[in-house]
Order: sequence, then structure tokens, then C-alpha cells
Amino acid sequence: MPFSLKKKLPQLFACILLLCFCSFSFVAQSQSAYIKKYKPLATELSAEFGIPASVILGVAIVESSSGTSRNTRLLNNHFGIVGRNTVHKTKGIKTRYKQYATPEASFRDFCRVISRKKFYPKLKGNPKYLLWLDAISKTGYSEAPAVWKKRIAGVIQKNKL
Repeated sequence: MPFSLKKKLPQLFACILLLCFCSFSFVAQSQSAYIKKYKPLATELSAEFGIPASVILGVAIVESSSGTSRNTRLLNNHFGIVGRNTVHKTKGIKTRYKQYATPEASFRDFCRVISRKKFYPKLKGNPKYLLWLDAISKTGYSEAPAVWKKRIAGVIQKNKL
């Protein structure tokens, strides 16, 4: 290793650590803002559908990258639900994801999709989020069920949902 690079390694390492800290801080802030914005809606839908608000919010945070994903910004799609959209006509962008008029419509459709699953009657009203995540992951909701379940459980635990 060249001598000049050896001298700069501690500085480079410090910069990398600072960048990592800043990015983690940004993610935590964006998740917190997202939760603050959508928790009342998730709580309302939880009372209506019997799906824990923690599950609704956890899935929404992961699937929408706390509201920053392209699908969320263009389509109001917070859950990665596949369906029709008009984005190709209006913006020339092809996507297979469903478009919603409002974020609330997306949240409500997610609850409707879940309420049509075979496991739903058995779990309705049950507050144990791990049971819900396990059941949802077994339905093919995600292409990588084990990773998906772990990420959402982590978000729920980290944010004390």
C-alpha cells in the first residue's frame, strides 16, 4: 500500500463512519415521520379490519421505503400491490403496480387484500404481529418471504409499533 494512502486511511474510515451514521439517522427520521403521518389511518383500519396497526404500518414502511419509493410517489402505492395504472399514458413510464387516488385508498386496499386471504378469519382481531407476518408471508405476498418477514418484524420492533 502506498505510504500516502496509509496516512489517509484513518480519515477515510472516519468519513465512511460519518456517512453511515448520517444515513441511519435519515432512515430513522423518515420512518418516524412516516409513522406520525400514517399511524392514525393504520389505527382506524385496524379497528375496522382487525389487522394489527403494527402490521399495516410495518408492511407500508418496508414496501414504500417510508413513503420515498418511486411507486409511492408516482402511484400512491404504499404496499407494492400489482394492478392497473395510467402512468404510461401520462408520464410514459411502464410499471406493473396499481395506482391509487390517495394514500388512504392504498392502505384500505391492502387491508381488503389481506381480509380475503384464507388465514384472515382465524387471525382477525389477534394482536400478535408475528402470527400475521408469518401467515402473510406464506401467501406469496413477497418474493422473498423469510427476508420480508424479518425486515418487517425488525421495523415493528425498532419503532415499538
